[in-house]
Amino acid sequence: MAERRFDLLVIGAGASGASLAYEAVRRGLSVAVLEASDIASGTSSRSTKLLHGGVRYLELAFKTLDLAQLNLVREALLERGHWLRQAPFLAHRLELALPTNHRFAQAYYRIGLGMYDALSGRQGIGSSRQLNKQQLQQALPLLKPCQGAVAYSDGQFNDARLNLLLALTAESAGAVLRCGCRVMELEKDAGGRIQAAVSEDNTGTRERWSASTIVNATGIGADAIRQMADPDAEPRMLTSRGTHLVLREQLCPADLGLLVPATDDGRVLFMLPFFGHTLVGTTDQPCEQAAATLPSADEETYLLDYVSRWFPSTSPVSVTSRWAGGRPLLRPAGDELDSSRVVREHDVETLPCGLISLMGGKWTTCRPMALDTLQAVERQSSRTFPQPQQLPLLGAAGSIDATRSALETQRVQLQTLLPDTRQQDDQIAHLQADHGLLAAPLIEAAKPAMREPLSSVIPICEAEIHHAVQREHARSCEDVLARRFRLAMVDNAEAQRLTGMVQGVLDQVASTSPINHQLKP
Repeated sequence: MAERRFDLLVIGAGASGASLAYEAVRRGLSVAVLEASDIASGTSSRSTKLLHGGVRYLELAFKTLDLAQLNLVREALLERGHWLRQAPFLAHRLELALPTNHRFAQAYYRIGLGMYDALSGRQGIGSSRQLNKQQLQQALPLLKPCQGAVAYSDGQFNDARLNLLLALTAESAGAVLRCGCRVMELEKDAGGRIQAAVSEDNTGTRERWSASTIVNATGIGADAIRQMADPDAEPRMLTSRGTHLVLREQLCPADLGLLVPATDDGRVLFMLPFFGHTLVGTTDQPCEQAAATLPSADEETYLLDYVSRWFPSTSPVSVTSRWAGGRPLLRPAGDELDSSRVVREHDVETLPCGLISLMGGKWTTCRPMALDTLQAVERQSSRTFPQPQQLPLLGAAGSIDATRSALETQRVQLQTLLPDTRQQDDQIAHLQADHGLLAAPLIEAAKPAMREPLSSVIPICEAEIHHAVQREHARSCEDVLARRFRLAMVDNAEAQRLTGMVQGVLDQVASTSPINHQLKP
């Protein structure tokens, strides 16, 4: 059985695990990341695609005088600004409208969203503003009549691609990244301290990974690894399923999203522009871990009911894709299991055997989660890590201004490289949004026939599919069509149409380079 030794072994390559690996290599640690399935295959690719502080959490904070909620909002707003700067090609500002029919409600939202703006401090991305009836109707022409709205700004992003780039950037700096590599057991030394993990890949091959510190960053699966390390460990996680629908109808044509401020059961819903379609979500349904990714018929009916309430002239609508993900919530004390009121904070736990588990949290705050975890790693190793080195994400330059300037230059280059089709502008936008400054090198290296757009929904090309399989650890059609590109998340039928081509590329690459993890980005 092969053996490796590292400073840090991370179990899980979702947002928290990839962010931890990225921050660790910046500080000079030798790092390995083991992922049982695919990068971002769980909750991290199934979010509402918003970088946000959480308007609902802000309201709860003031209604309940809960400082934990308020601190979470403040931290998340600062992190929203961080990601918009770090990956401007993957994340952008999005305005959302809260519709109202009463002056009191307008005043209430203006005050609340003014505080939301203020909490972001220098990381603010735009002030909230009043929309009158005519402005709202112009932006959302199919919306039911309302007296007006208050509009505010948050960030919209490609969750799976950002997760992927964090992992690939860590790998480019020396981390070892393995997908399809499940941890089967944790080994302890004579003193009962965790010292190694044994993994098994899909061929049955086992490897031993020795590390000074092992971190469990498996999201909703955290309890399974904790109990592998200590069978007596009490469960800490509560799973809540969030279901999303994608509609063919473009309900937000002016790129102004809608926040439904209150549902009958006291939740909020988003209806957002999404690749020329409309993303509707999310539900908040406590469930068993095994059911976290399975949208239920009741949840779909629930979401469609609110679409028909707010956009009555569009009923019925066409659902082109549906998905669900499990929120990893920390189990509250006592018997309170209302997941809509569980604080989305995180915890870093160190078991007596030495296993460190990063639990809870949300996408927007994965970086402070990683930094808190590194502090626990420092304490356990009794050493102080050096200051982090600058390490731009793959596809980005050293600053937001440099990235934006280089993207403008690259756009001109792509015009000369891509076929002159009606989709060229959309194809350039897609390539830059997914690959950033690596788009032109990717296309330039491909044969002209492999540059042709393959879909009118998202204009991916064959060159990108080869790149995903050879350089981005994609090992299945789902990896390629749902996470490397969001086609299956937008229009599942269109993704199915391309499955044969993608499988052909997978087979071709496997016949020449069967071990994907040896290919470097």
